Amino acid sequence: MTVRWGILSTAGIGRVVAAANPGLFTAIAGRDAARAAAWAAELGVPRSFGSYDELLADDEVDAVYIPLPVAMHTEWTIRALRAGKHVLCEKPFAMTAADAAACFDAAEAAGKLCIEGLMWRHHPHTALARRLVAEGVIGRLALIRTALTVDVPPGDIRRTGKLGGGALLDLGCYCVSAIRLFGGEPVSFSAARVIDTAPGADGGDLRMAATMVLPDDVLAQFDVALDFPRRDELELIGTGGRITIPDPWICSEDYLEVNGERLPVSRTDPYRLEFENASRSISEGVAPSIGREDAVAQAGVLEALRAS
Repeated sequence: MTVRWGILSTAGIGRVVAAANPGLFTAIAGRDAARAAAWAAELGVPRSFGSYDELLADDEVDAVYIPLPVAMHTEWTIRALRAGKHVLCEKPFAMTAADAAACFDAAEAAGKLCIEGLMWRHHPHTALARRLVAEGVIGRLALIRTALTVDVPPGDIRRTGKLGGGALLDLGCYCVSAIRLFGGEPVSFSAARVIDTAPGADGGDLRMAATMVLPDDVLAQFDVALDFPRRDELELIGTGGRITIPDPWICSEDYLEVNGERLPVSRTDPYRLEFENASRSISEGVAPSIGREDAVAQAGVLEALRAS
């Protein structure tokens, strides 16, 4: 079965995903019909719609990718599932654990798959690092340190808290995903944030730093910011060494560092791998690698960090 994908939204990340998967998407929907048509023409998507509901009513679309603002994820994920579409929803999947669970309830009721879009999890970098940790190459894992910072101007949608922007949700979701993947579910949290006070800002978090305690006394720290120079960092420190993954999220480098030595890794686009795996799960009827348990737990940690 060839999975026919549609995109809900003309968000910028959709361009990145479409470029990584040429020929994959058959339709795009936006709130503005002319913008959707221009976007479709630019990227070679055959059909476009001037509303999300029109795309969801299209029988020639099997699955949808949702890169809408985070505050809209739950509504449109559930609406897409109820319309009979499989869903891959861009990170972070939901604002709360309850919202995430509601999406998977809708997926089960509809007999469709629901997947959180954390593309870095699909990359060979990530698989190799997990294997090395499991094999004890760095001894017993003791500390996970990660960071992701970017510099975006005031007014950028990523700095709009009411739409689910802010440093924690937009960037921290990667860091939290890595911490949970390598160290397990946090048992305690401590976080501090700086509120965005730029003109026109709506109180979202501009920066955040957090420390978490994981099972077996593993510690984890991360920091994120929307007004710092670009930083992409993931370091796994054990009692007998460390693993450093350069550019852990986009995975543009062809190596990881283990105790100062470079180990080669194939350079593959993680967005392509993400959609290949999602399409395989849909066409073969198998559970995706990032399913309900992981997505609900991820949303719960992000929620707890906001509360902290």
